[in-house]
Amino acid sequence: MKKFIVAAAVAAAICPTASRAQWQRQVTPGDTLQSVRVLPNGNTIFSIYAPKAQQVSLTGDIQASSRPVNNNGVWSFEVKGVKPGAYRYSFVVDGVQVIDPKSDVATQNRPVAIVEPKGQEFFSYNPQIEHGAVAVRSYWSKTANMTRTMRVWTPAGYETSKKKLPVLYLVHGGGDTDTSWPTAGCAGDILDNLMAQGKMEPMIVVMPNGTFAGDEVPIFAADMVTDIIPFIEKNYRVKKDQAHRAMAGLSMGGMETLETVFNNPTMFGYVWVLSSSFAPGKQPADEAKRLGCEQKIPVINKTVKEFVFTQGGQSDIAYQNGINTRNYLKEAGLNFEYMDVEGGHSWYAWRQNLYDLAQRIFK
Repeated sequence: MKKFIVAAAVAAAICPTASRAQWQRQVTPGDTLQSVRVLPNGNTIFSIYAPKAQQVSLTGDIQASSRPVNNNGVWSFEVKGVKPGAYRYSFVVDGVQVIDPKSDVATQNRPVAIVEPKGQEFFSYNPQIEHGAVAVRSYWSKTANMTRTMRVWTPAGYETSKKKLPVLYLVHGGGDTDTSWPTAGCAGDILDNLMAQGKMEPMIVVMPNGTFAGDEVPIFAADMVTDIIPFIEKNYRVKKDQAHRAMAGLSMGGMETLETVFNNPTMFGYVWVLSSSFAPGKQPADEAKRLGCEQKIPVINKTVKEFVFTQGGQSDIAYQNGINTRNYLKEAGLNFEYMDVEGGHSWYAWRQNLYDLAQRIFK
């Protein structure tokens, strides 16, 4: 080590500029760029440093209100009237989709911008409370013959406790993955806040990947029963009876929830179907016949403590399909509750759904 230091010192003395040159680089506007800024008027600015780009656009859950402004290589987009929430976004630079290099909240798909123009919300990160953990777990799916991943939230203190907990299986929608609920859905922060406020029972929340190639709804239902639930019950301290299992899913995940529950009517004690229905384009009667609903509804009415459908109001793209499915199931004798929230077919509504359902289950 001493020889190295002496040699380096001699080299620096012989060529003093050489040692400095390797550390020098040009300062750019990108060094101090804040890529997402909420203005006092509630509008939000998204920016990326791309000095050689000819064309840049913003894509994702929100759209720019006007053409971008290019200031010294910093391309900026203003989005007006952004409601508090979490929004997935990315930039398209000369035709190539680019993840925001300045984002602190990047997923395998794209970053998530947390917009809070009105301050603390029920989905906000609160540094003054204890936080649970969101783990990435890999498992072998015999159903799909491949390794898959899921996200698992455990409440603060789980690691040092010996208590067995109930489990909520929480599924995303079409085109998303197991990264969606922890990021755009703000699931960890919603659950942490509710736990800190004493508004929910301690539980484990499993967020699996519901996206499969092919006819994904039946495949996922099989994966849930054959692979996901056995993995959780083998590797976590959980209660393993119907009364301590819940399942909820949004949009496609709601179809997967219905598929799983009607194929396994004594597996879950709580069922929430968010902005969803039987498969669009198919008659509810045909889907109900395929799933054997007529024979299983009496069992579900007897053993399921809570069966809830929700929609994001009339602007929800699944609104009419939901009405058709509920009307059929009501005539078939299913006991269920219906809830409407604001937000349409979006994470704005589904975050509210999680906030509501987490306070009701396992009580």
